[in-house]
Amino acid sequence: MSIIGKGSNENWICRDPIPHNRPTLGKSEEKFAINILRSGWLAQGSAVETFEREFCEFLEIPEDCAVAVSSGTAALYLSLLVNGAKNRTVAYPAYTCSALRNAVGLVGGNHALVDSQSQSPNMNIEQVPKHASIAIIPHMYGIPQEIPYNLQQLLTIEDCAQSLGARVNEKYTGLQGDLGVFSFFATKLMTSGGQGGMIIAKDPAIIQEIKDYRLFDKRSDEKLRFNFQMTDLQAAIGIAQIRQFPSFIKRREEIYQQYKEAGLPLLDGPPNITPVRFRAIIQTTKQNELITALRLNNITSVIPLQEWELLGPKNMYTNAYHWTQNLVSLPIYPTLKDVEVKLILEITKNIL
Repeated sequence: MSIIGKGSNENWICRDPIPHNRPTLGKSEEKFAINILRSGWLAQGSAVETFEREFCEFLEIPEDCAVAVSSGTAALYLSLLVNGAKNRTVAYPAYTCSALRNAVGLVGGNHALVDSQSQSPNMNIEQVPKHASIAIIPHMYGIPQEIPYNLQQLLTIEDCAQSLGARVNEKYTGLQGDLGVFSFFATKLMTSGGQGGMIIAKDPAIIQEIKDYRLFDKRSDEKLRFNFQMTDLQAAIGIAQIRQFPSFIKRREEIYQQYKEAGLPLLDGPPNITPVRFRAIIQTTKQNELITALRLNNITSVIPLQEWELLGPKNMYTNAYHWTQNLVSLPIYPTLKDVEVKLILEITKNIL
């Protein structure tokens, strides 16, 4: 046991490290997974169908408007593929993960990078070029952005990997555009066993086309397809998670409010949005000093997107570069304890 930090009136003792993120897993996920293992059916089957249906119920959309796939990147790729993105210009931000670039490149699309906003890491939609025919719009760190009407005349794909449950004008993310894609990677807001993705679409015909592409084996025609299936074992964990999801985002909000009430300079959005707290992002010029201080106290914090991860040169995407230099992400997840939050706050406030 070691003393790793000091509060105003007492020493803080932490037996275990505090990671930056941690999946929220418990007896419910274990029960659902065991049921699938005992059933003897592990591949895509009825559990995937149940997960798709309950995901639609959560978003309050018709049950034929979602399809589960193997990953969030697969969801992006398939959304572009079925909409004929090959040789078309696809706009997406320079400040985002490489999955967008990879999906556009693999489908044969033409890349059009867009800078961030000056007041937010989100994409500056006003800079989408006129010759673009498709736009991928991520909602960074769970803070959604509104898609203006003029952009909705393009094919719009909302990247909701970090924003499941967030709303713009009371509408869930994924429902503003033509399609929405979601990720269930281990560090996302919820998981389906470490990997997994979901696509929603306004047009059920798009969903059926993706399902046809996903069903790759034992087909009588010569159409090229590929295995992007989610397994029933993954879906079982996804079902357990989506049923608990409101409690997940409630606890994240409670932690965020503790950070906010302590006066931390947190990123947030305008009044017409309801964020989900995928990340607790603070604005600071003391990135390395803060990360080091927390690390010395056995707490992991990170620069959420580093300069080398930018998808374009920093001199062309100056706002995106700014955000790589001035943000730090603090731990925020449902199993984070209040005493751990208090310790994180104590150290962070001493640095800021």
